[in-house]
Amino acid sequence: MPTFDGKAYQARFDALANQGIDVHGEASLVLSFAPFSVLDAGCGTGRVAIELARHGVDVVGVDVDESMIAEAARLAPELPWVRADLASLALGRSFDAVVLAGNVPLFCRPDARPALVQACAAHVEGGGVMIAGFQLDRDYCLSDYDSACGAAGLTLTDRWASWDREPFGRRAPYAVSVHAR
Repeated sequence: MPTFDGKAYQARFDALANQGIDVHGEASLVLSFAPFSVLDAGCGTGRVAIELARHGVDVVGVDVDESMIAEAARLAPELPWVRADLASLALGRSFDAVVLAGNVPLFCRPDARPALVQACAAHVEGGGVMIAGFQLDRDYCLSDYDSACGAAGLTLTDRWASWDREPFGRRAPYAVSVHAR
């Protein structure tokens, strides 16, 4: 599992935002589902979680990388940040939405991906959604992800080629999938 430099990772998004580029597409899509609570699974430096909290959402951010969680805690010390492996996550609560933004399943060992999906899905409230976006050219196909979601009791309701809801086509290099409980 790779390790990251949380400050350098965040600096990249800060530079994009300073250029006027919207770096909150993931949060905007999640907000369109009007959740009261969100688990930001694989939160990195907290970019999505912090934006959701700015809109009044009760959010918890979880990431396995110490540097990423440290940067998230520096940026928003008032929010709950948990350092944990998503494949064995058990927070003891559920959420209206669980979001896996930014290729989260791809940062997990291939043999642990079904457990990651199962553990994240276990945190989806009845009537809630799990929203995940990831590259499709990196040895993890949608049929495997959909199968893992199905095994976890979730049903595919929507799929797009981007967080901006561009229509999904067979050759899309990226997918954003919404599975509901």
